[in-house]
Amino acid sequence: MKRIKLTMAQALLKFLDNQYVSLDGKENKFVQGIFGIWGHGNVTGIGQAFDEGVCSFPYLRIQNEQAGVHAATAYAKQKNRLEIFAVTSSIGPGATNMLTGAATATTNRIPVLLLPGDIFACRQPDPVLQQLEVFSDYTQSVNDCFKPVSRYWDRVLRPEQLMTAMLNAMRVLTDPVDTGAVTVCLPQDVQDEVYDYPEEFFKKRVHVIDRRIPSSDAIKRAADIISKKKKPYIISGGGVIYSLAEPEMQSFCEKFSIPVGSTQAGKGVLSWKHPMDVGGTGVMGTKAANILAKEADVIIAVGTRLMDFTTCSKSAFQNPDVEIVHINVSRFDALKMDGIEVIADAKLALIELEKELSARQYKTDDAYRAKVKSLKEEWDKEVDRLYSLKPEEGSNILPQTTVFGMVNKAAGDDGIVVCAAGSLPGDLTRLWRTPGRKRFHLEYAYSCMGYEIAGAMGVKMADPESEVYVVIGDGSYLMLHTEILTTIMEKRKIIIVMFDSVGFNCIESLSKSQGASGYGNRLCIRDDESKMLTGAPVQIDFAANAKSYGAVAYRANSLKELEECLNSAKAESKTVLIETKVGIGTMSPGYESWWRVGVAGVSKMKSVNEAHEKMKEMLKKTRDY
Repeated sequence: MKRIKLTMAQALLKFLDNQYVSLDGKENKFVQGIFGIWGHGNVTGIGQAFDEGVCSFPYLRIQNEQAGVHAATAYAKQKNRLEIFAVTSSIGPGATNMLTGAATATTNRIPVLLLPGDIFACRQPDPVLQQLEVFSDYTQSVNDCFKPVSRYWDRVLRPEQLMTAMLNAMRVLTDPVDTGAVTVCLPQDVQDEVYDYPEEFFKKRVHVIDRRIPSSDAIKRAADIISKKKKPYIISGGGVIYSLAEPEMQSFCEKFSIPVGSTQAGKGVLSWKHPMDVGGTGVMGTKAANILAKEADVIIAVGTRLMDFTTCSKSAFQNPDVEIVHINVSRFDALKMDGIEVIADAKLALIELEKELSARQYKTDDAYRAKVKSLKEEWDKEVDRLYSLKPEEGSNILPQTTVFGMVNKAAGDDGIVVCAAGSLPGDLTRLWRTPGRKRFHLEYAYSCMGYEIAGAMGVKMADPESEVYVVIGDGSYLMLHTEILTTIMEKRKIIIVMFDSVGFNCIESLSKSQGASGYGNRLCIRDDESKMLTGAPVQIDFAANAKSYGAVAYRANSLKELEECLNSAKAESKTVLIETKVGIGTMSPGYESWWRVGVAGVSKMKSVNEAHEKMKEMLKKTRDY
């Protein structure tokens, strides 16, 4: 067996450069590059390997390691998990900066490879700069913090350990069920150590993603339930999109005239114009979707983990005869809410279930179809209303839903919208009129503030021909906006629409909805007398901030100016930020939904006590499991 003398870091890059995935016979080069920031712990290892030119993929210099993980997550999501980026960091704070990104990727079931530098395996220079010494266990470093937020975790203590570590890393990264953040810790001395690696380790490897075939018995069990029901309702999750099952979903719902509601990850499976598409479901759902879910006698959950926002904290399905049929590649998800399991790939399961129900000549009746049509038409009128609200005369404070309408119009059928946190995801899931797949990108499994701009950069890298629109609140913007600079460096134009509501609009509204005052959410100066955060609002020049990074910046103080700014943004060749002030509380309301949050059991505030009693009444309507 021929061998090649390489450092561990050189071998790592050479290995990654030869990994491919195959789905339905189509190959994709898996690792497309590495985001990173050089520091002690990786600059003389992985950094030197890049200098050697041992790989064909690029290194992209980011501004914050967390943002790098977000960009990699967004890229992989946009590419249906068939292509990824890795992220490398120095030891210490560079590594722990990636923890939030790792949790975001794993919660969303998105593959990301993290390569944090680590302390010396030989221990001779200990304690090294930035090393956290664990008195009771000297084998630990800060990188052990990645264990609970990673699907797979390893530490390469000898150069030859790289081989088993990376084969296991690829196993998890290419697994449709068990994927997420993969962390391989790289001690800084081991990165530079030499080993005679077998040439075979660097051969082209094609990791085949096999679709899980549904059992005939499972299909029959599901059909037995559905065929007896008169009010079926489909919840379409992200698993439908990752399975590339949009055509099958459309065929299935059309064949049997079953309405389709979508999760945040599943929105875009159908065009908003499709007669069976009733929009987002759950806490962020449309009135049409939530009424249908409430009355449904069978829920067909496809590729969704049924999180609390989707099920209205298990209160959404109120029909006493309702049953749940789960189609999911993961049994962990299919067990939720005590459903009937069809453990299978979404595309294959929909095909087989359609055949079985067709053989039984199943279809919803005219009355149910008429109700779906009526509810959808009523909802479309409500969106038109919310999209056309006007600001008060002479005011530069715009209604949030109207701003969404104008951005939606500007994006058209080709633009992609990106968002993650605050009140904006609710408006997006309810109101945004998406034309179809991959035009709607919402990170909401972790609802990670700061994901938006870095994520949009990742989306732009995955789909460079599309205009990518970031809708972001001032709270998220202040947390992590530095990748504006990276979009300039990498020539990856995005359009940022920055909603200035002087603070955490969403959480203030949540606080008030539970009887409290919303205290501490405004961006205010501390009052000298009360010592509370109730003084004058802080005035922030967001446009000037973006401009300082090299972006084009506009301010829109009226609907006419916003329209002009959106038109001008399309003509620009680099990143654009449009700053606009939106009214507090002008987001869309909830429709036929409830979200369970903690409410104080005793309070001096009457409104809080009333909210607690309402919560207890709603708990009587929820399922226990």
